[in-house]
Amino acid sequence: MPRFAANLSMLYNEHGFLDRFAAAAADGFKAVEYLFPYAHPAAELAQRLADQGLQQVLFNGPPGDWDAGERGMACLPGREAEFRGALLQALDYAEVLRCPRIHVMAGLAPADADRARLQATYEANLAWAAGQAAAAGRELLIEPINTRDIPRYFLNRQDEAHRIVQAIGSAHLKVQMDLYHCQIVEGDVSMKLRQYLPSGRVGHIQIAGVPERHEPDIGELNHPYLFAVIDELSAAGQWEGWVGCEYRPARGAVPGGTTAGLGWFRSGTR
Repeated sequence: MPRFAANLSMLYNEHGFLDRFAAAAADGFKAVEYLFPYAHPAAELAQRLADQGLQQVLFNGPPGDWDAGERGMACLPGREAEFRGALLQALDYAEVLRCPRIHVMAGLAPADADRARLQATYEANLAWAAGQAAAAGRELLIEPINTRDIPRYFLNRQDEAHRIVQAIGSAHLKVQMDLYHCQIVEGDVSMKLRQYLPSGRVGHIQIAGVPERHEPDIGELNHPYLFAVIDELSAAGQWEGWVGCEYRPARGAVPGGTTAGLGWFRSGTR
């Protein structure tokens, strides 16, 4: 079985955020990810990780005004200075948390925007950010996201994400391959794993059941088969990394709800 990281923004929601680290460790997770760390001092989060023997493997850069509906700034002309400040803040957190990778959200395309201008802004921001990540010894990730969950999100397809990564040409810029989003937008998930993981351009994988975004043993995707594909590629030296469990427990935020849905996780070697 692949190495799984618990997404603490979605799992263990019956607990306060800082208590989710212990809950994940108690269930056997060795690593965690989450959306944003910025509501808490980095040192406090680092202590939670150390106390539970957990590795931080991913978090997102500041997305702009999340509560107002913003989902990143990287593609937005006129927001370059804000984007740069946010990226430097994320790198500071990554240093304290010893986190190797940061997801940089693209942002929402304004309805009347010139897409070519958004693309140019996006690639220029990513090229600058990749340079900063290289100096800090980190990886930046870009993630294609479906527009059913996030309407107007700028980046939606695996091939486009890989084109951008190749065009920028930095070893510190990679793709975050979320199989949930991939299935909704494109399908043919196992063949895309076989196509893209050996390229070395995929830095992280995420999973959830489709279409409800519950546990991976619920829905239309055959995750045991996909895990076997990932294992095969890993054994061949074509993939090394973590698989983030970014799903909403079907039982909801009830005591033991996340734990009760982890039968799929307990069934294999972790």
